[in-house]
Amino acid sequence: MSADPSRQVPDIACLEGLPDYDVTWPWRAPDGGSRRLAPGLTCVFRVRDEARNLPWVLPPILDAVQHVIVVDNGSTDGTAEVAREIAESRGAGDRLTSLSYPHRVSRAGGEHLATPATSVHSLTHFYNWSFSHVRTAYSMKWDGDMVLTPEGSAILRDLSWQLEAASAIVAMPRHPLTVVDESTGWLDLSLRFLEPWIYPTGPETTFVKAFDWELREQPAGAERIVLPQGLVVEVKWLDADEFAHWRTEGVDFTTTRLYRKLREFEVDQAIREGRAADLGGLTKVTAPPGVHIIDHVTRTWLREQPRPLVTHSLPASLRERAPREGASR
Repeated sequence: MSADPSRQVPDIACLEGLPDYDVTWPWRAPDGGSRRLAPGLTCVFRVRDEARNLPWVLPPILDAVQHVIVVDNGSTDGTAEVAREIAESRGAGDRLTSLSYPHRVSRAGGEHLATPATSVHSLTHFYNWSFSHVRTAYSMKWDGDMVLTPEGSAILRDLSWQLEAASAIVAMPRHPLTVVDESTGWLDLSLRFLEPWIYPTGPETTFVKAFDWELREQPAGAERIVLPQGLVVEVKWLDADEFAHWRTEGVDFTTTRLYRKLREFEVDQAIREGRAADLGGLTKVTAPPGVHIIDHVTRTWLREQPRPLVTHSLPASLRERAPREGASR
């Protein structure tokens, strides 16, 4: 069969020869010239089985950005349908693009390292394919378990147009919230994980393969903007396996590079064993009757806390392993 002459030659052809999963960059015109991207910010979710979280996660994002792309990676809980229902209910159905990526993606760690970067099973290719659908000047990586506060949503809404005159990368601290039940949670405020989330869309900010996961390149000379504490929580459910996407065999979570995952494992285990109060760095939060703990933390509790956010100090053994402020992932 002859090739379709109208089809644009991809920038990254996937190893398996599946044209629908080749990568073609949005800034490149079919004739070889450059295509102007629309002003604004697009949020890209790569999700699997996040239907439970989306009622908290998606509304503040829809309020904050011009467009949302949900890339569903084989969900079995109706994630894509829930996303569409939420967008439609908020009059934002035309600002949501739903895509399917049905290929199994290698887990972080040794499995990722052994997978070729251009394979549809690679984290690197998965991210490049997902972000190749962005059509705005800025894009934002977001996870299906991260909930913005109302203040966070307002700040991102302002940034979406303020960034137009700059080349900037935006990082923001996120605070893990382990949900024990509808009224109780443990918030980890002990560390500031300043992972960059917002980047200019362009050839200098594509994804490349690193040892344990994908890594987004950063343009030389880009301004770095760090947002305040208390704008986003990362929801962890005690009744779920929050670490299924990590391959633990052969991965040393005691190294500084993987400290965040080590900390999450330790927090999860301490809460399950009733040792959370002794671990250090955790704050127990209880919601008032009739208010879900996620709503209470994001809409009320964080807003009322003095800044900088403080909690019980970490034990010395944990402080020695903790990364310097600004370390990502």
